[in-house]
Amino acid sequence: MSADADILGDGVTGDDTEQTVSTQATEHGEAPVGEDSARTSRLELLEQEGDIAADYLEELLDIADLDGDLDMDVEGDRAAVSIVGADLQQLVGRNGEVLEALQELTRLAVYRETGERSRLMLDISGFRAERRTKLVELANETIARARETGAPQSLEPMSPFERKVVHDAVAAAGLTSESEGVEPRRFVIVLPD
Repeated sequence: MSADADILGDGVTGDDTEQTVSTQATEHGEAPVGEDSARTSRLELLEQEGDIAADYLEELLDIADLDGDLDMDVEGDRAAVSIVGADLQQLVGRNGEVLEALQELTRLAVYRETGERSRLMLDISGFRAERRTKLVELANETIARARETGAPQSLEPMSPFERKVVHDAVAAAGLTSESEGVEPRRFVIVLPD
């Protein structure tokens, strides 16, 4: 398993997350609530995160006098908010640096309201979606090179989000990958079969 295989795009690994089981009172004492109830409860919490984030971002857009529409969703086990609009490039910044900062500020706004650390994913003008597509293509090319040469293949330094996308693509292809280096120069190595 790769060093970043469990990284969820924000430095949180599966080991850092905690799962709780709800109980409900019955005639015979406490009984665990079904898995479906736990999923519904988690979904409701993620939707609440999305609502809080959307309110925060809407206020930010108003202050900056920018037009943008907000889309909220739950993708896997995290809330996702997208801002789409005509001219929002200044909110993305060069290589997504402003987007990353806005994502962290939005996560802090959610934390302030809920008291829970958020793993919310923010996208602006489709920047992350486009980047994800390009990274999957790069990962597939690198996988092919690793299989063809039988040698490990190193990629350029990437953000945690980018490394996670590559690790997922490598795992889906049945190969292994590792992350090496120190932030901000941490990079992925794709290992051959």
